[in-house]
Amino acid sequence: MRRRDRGELPLGDRLAALREAVEVAEGRLEVPDVARARTLLAKAGAREALGDATVVALAGATGSGKSTMFNELSGAEVSTPGVRRPTTGVAHASVWGEAGADRLLDWLEVPRRHRVAGTPELDGLVLLDLPDHDSVRLEHRLEVDRLVELVDVLVWVLDPQKYADQAVHGRYLAPMAGHAGVLVVVLNQIDRLDEQAAAACLADLRRLLDAEGLADAPVIATSARTGAGLAELRAELARRVSARRAASERLTADVRATAAALAAHCPDGDAGAGSGRAAETELTGALAGAAGVPVVAAAVERSAVRDGAARTGWPLLRWVRRLRPDPLERLHLGDERARSSLPVAGAVQQAAMTAALRRVRTTAGEGLPQAWRDELRRTADRSESGLADRLDRAVTGTDLGPTRVPVWQRAVGGLQWALLACALVGALWLLGLAVLGWLQLDDVLPLPRVEGIPMPTLLLVAGLLSGALLAALARPFVHAGARRRRRRAEQRLTARVGEVARAEVLEPLEGTVEDARAFCAAVARAGS
Repeated sequence: MRRRDRGELPLGDRLAALREAVEVAEGRLEVPDVARARTLLAKAGAREALGDATVVALAGATGSGKSTMFNELSGAEVSTPGVRRPTTGVAHASVWGEAGADRLLDWLEVPRRHRVAGTPELDGLVLLDLPDHDSVRLEHRLEVDRLVELVDVLVWVLDPQKYADQAVHGRYLAPMAGHAGVLVVVLNQIDRLDEQAAAACLADLRRLLDAEGLADAPVIATSARTGAGLAELRAELARRVSARRAASERLTADVRATAAALAAHCPDGDAGAGSGRAAETELTGALAGAAGVPVVAAAVERSAVRDGAARTGWPLLRWVRRLRPDPLERLHLGDERARSSLPVAGAVQQAAMTAALRRVRTTAGEGLPQAWRDELRRTADRSESGLADRLDRAVTGTDLGPTRVPVWQRAVGGLQWALLACALVGALWLLGLAVLGWLQLDDVLPLPRVEGIPMPTLLLVAGLLSGALLAALARPFVHAGARRRRRRAEQRLTARVGEVARAEVLEPLEGTVEDARAFCAAVARAGS
């Protein structure tokens, strides 16, 4: 069953490619074509295990003469013919040879079996007489549909009255356009027509088949009643049986047809090229806004201003600043395992995030068929479901940068303490002078002056004013440093959010696009 024409892909390779496509599509593509491909793979596995016997089915309408033809080919009255009403309720089987036929018929679920001997050229043939496809009994029609899908060669028996019946051509023959090699069309009851009418009928049937893509399907004119054309039909069956390739050819045709159906879910050209840099940047920005990155960055700046002002400010007022809580500590950052106290994203941030997710998904799905765009939507929905917690953990655990105290702030802080010490010396000196004045000893010690200003007064005033002036001069530098720290923190937070965006959103979307490409490559190999 694995022999092939030169240059044609072996059936095993086609089935392997189809199996790969089904595995990729499993759980992703919600289309009936995948289920049909899965059914075909199960059929192929079972059929290949049952040997090289050739299963041929005679199918036709009530009164077409297929049961009479079946009996003539079998050499016995196996199936009861019916003219006005369907007689064949279940399929009958005639078997030439013994090799594996019972197991094969068990798989086909055909209970009625007849052994035929004395025709060596047909050894290995299993001939089925199917119920009438136009039976009034639904179970008969369902049995025909089931066996038509399983047999290796289908012999469709038509009669001159209904050979162009749309019910036959539309439901059975036209859909087999890719199966012309495993189809034989028989125009039976040719004895009812004169030579000219028979030729016209055959020509019109040939035209219909050609228009339906069945140009390679042979047409044989027969008369089961007189035996005309049966030798040609028997020779056609013997040729197919001796080749031992009917089962393989049927499976190959089935794989090609299934691959053609699956190919409808493949993109053209370079579709699904990726998320796009602009869309990725927009997504990172939207996620950063929803994750509270601006809030954290602002808190970093305020915390840096608070600490810098405390180090460089006037020492007498530093305790007031210490009473204000640290903006960063209020957010409870630094522990990736715990939830932060960041505010929940507002409606604006949520809308921006949703719009960015939709745009990334749309960009990734450009040119993809609807089934894959639906899968991208489901992938994006799964990514979005746990995104808020993942972003919160990422922001919480991000290192916001070094917190070392700048050298200049240490120097200014030291100078502030020195100025305070000067003011304190001046204050104590003045206090001492007041005590000496109270004791009327103020003339005992001379009072040094600078430009006429008493030294203790100068120390006190200069120390206090210089400290206040130094704090005012340092404030712009404190704010500048805080803004730099905010930018660094914002860059780190945005980079961390970008990692989450890539891991939680972009990579799953790109994985879906890659699966689409792998699916299409496998489908192309299966149908080549």
